Amino acid sequence: MDDTDLRDLQAFAAVARHRSFRRAALEQRVSVSSLSQRMRELEEHLGVRLLNRTTRSVAPTEAGDQLLRRLEPALGEVAGALSDLRERQGRPAGRLRINAPAPAVDLVLAPMVTPFLTRFPDVELEITVDIALIDIVAQGYDAGVRYEEHLAQDMIAVPLGPPQRFVLCAAPSVLDRFGVPERPEDLLGKPSVSTVYASGAHPPWEFEKDGRIVRIQPGGPFHAGHTGIQLRAALDGLGFLMTFDEYVREHIAAGRLVAVLEDWSQSFPGPFLYYPSRRQPPASLRAFLDFLKDWRRQAATP
Repeated sequence: MDDTDLRDLQAFAAVARHRSFRRAALEQRVSVSSLSQRMRELEEHLGVRLLNRTTRSVAPTEAGDQLLRRLEPALGEVAGALSDLRERQGRPAGRLRINAPAPAVDLVLAPMVTPFLTRFPDVELEITVDIALIDIVAQGYDAGVRYEEHLAQDMIAVPLGPPQRFVLCAAPSVLDRFGVPERPEDLLGKPSVSTVYASGAHPPWEFEKDGRIVRIQPGGPFHAGHTGIQLRAALDGLGFLMTFDEYVREHIAAGRLVAVLEDWSQSFPGPFLYYPSRRQPPASLRAFLDFLKDWRRQAATP
């Protein structure tokens, strides 16, 4: 029987999946240098090059790619078997990796973290903030969080939080200078604080009233991909801001911001937790699903 160390195979899978020694080392909780040395020793032991390395990148060779495709399901089965064993002992355990966009993390997931880990202390929770529509299976995540329009049809999806709403608002000084808009078209030519994605895309602002949908492309002068700096700019009077109601609710109540066009701001379903339907969820994910069911039940209780 081959005496290859299972830990070395897990480390190789991490490097090949992330295509990065640095990210794989963080996942494996080892140094980059020790991980690189382990990969060289694994290649010498197997007698085949598994990774192509340059000063800037790493990628699996053809042999490495074939090994990765066969390894990942097997490693998943091993992890699942160990998790099931712990679960039978009454202690769901193991790592739970979730990929989610910032608003879902800030407004929905963050309050759950401590209660969940208090209830399941043997689970190790890892949440990655990411707006990109990635393949969570290929990237090694147990679950993802997205809004309804971006959910893949071959996934199981469960509601993560209550309905949400976008709010258009501005500092009082902005309204003094540019007036209070009465319809979405009044925003054309007005200063705005808007969102830009890493891809360079600038999503339009969408308004709905009485079945009519109006999309307005905000023109600037400021675009950012981080809500915190957007909010700071809006509070400083740089322009109109459209964002999740929860981010600005306290500022509106305090008069630092003023909500406008509220009759054009419709609620929409909150985020969904989704995961692959083609395999049994690991014990850590099943624990989170049980926790989520209780969390939502408590939230619905008056």
